[in-house]
Amino acid sequence: MADNPSNAAFAVNSYSYTLREPARDCVRKLAGRGFREFELMMYPGHLWPGELAAAERRSFRDQLSGEGLTLRTINMPNVDLNIAAATVEMRQMTLGLLRHFIALAGDLGAHAVVLGPGKPNPLMPMSRGQMLEHFHRALRELVPLAASCGTAIVVENMPFAFLPRIDELLAALDDHGDPSIGVVYDVANGHFVKEDIGASLRLCARRLQVVHLSDTGQAVYRHDAVGLGTVDFAAVPPVLREIGFDGRPVLEIIDADPDTSIEHSVRQLQALGWATET
Repeated sequence: MADNPSNAAFAVNSYSYTLREPARDCVRKLAGRGFREFELMMYPGHLWPGELAAAERRSFRDQLSGEGLTLRTINMPNVDLNIAAATVEMRQMTLGLLRHFIALAGDLGAHAVVLGPGKPNPLMPMSRGQMLEHFHRALRELVPLAASCGTAIVVENMPFAFLPRIDELLAALDDHGDPSIGVVYDVANGHFVKEDIGASLRLCARRLQVVHLSDTGQAVYRHDAVGLGTVDFAAVPPVLREIGFDGRPVLEIIDADPDTSIEHSVRQLQALGWATET
């Protein structure tokens, strides 16, 4: 696909490419189509700390800076990890991986690492107080580590987390007390749990660092191309302008044909009033 100037108004997440190609190849291809900012997923064979030696990390960072590209965030399939697990072994394993992810984010010049709050057992969850304690303990370790590596921690609203709604997540962060921790607001995730998206964005404006865009209905959880679900995307840009958020929204679309789905989503968003240039 040819370079589309409108693509520069959006960042793109590499989720759909994790099983297809290394992150460096993915970035090169997407940059050739006009994207300038990226959220890269941690996944073996795509981007994984143990597979990138120091020289390869420097080379990748040089590639990004040399081409004027921004690595906004490092993310991960949070269904595989759990910082609020009941077992100490799972929490330790998760934190160990996150330490490696944070170090890699710093080496690559990523602005932040996206963190999930942790998942409850769907049949018999621990008390919220116990899970909050595990979540806060993880933040006390990971936030200073990220700062020392030259990056930061941002926490995302996730419907499968023990804090699925943005008001719950913000309350937990406020209880923790560190104003440096940012928030990723995922519009599809908020829509799936039936939040008022505009009210939610206003609520998290003081911490908002990243906005994720994809489509979903409210019966089956998806991250589809724009137009395949029931998200009201036209209502979002006026709220973002109102709260002063001017970052590139991140297209986090998961599809078997990501090139087509991402380009289709850009065109749909343009038609719904989203910016066409940075």
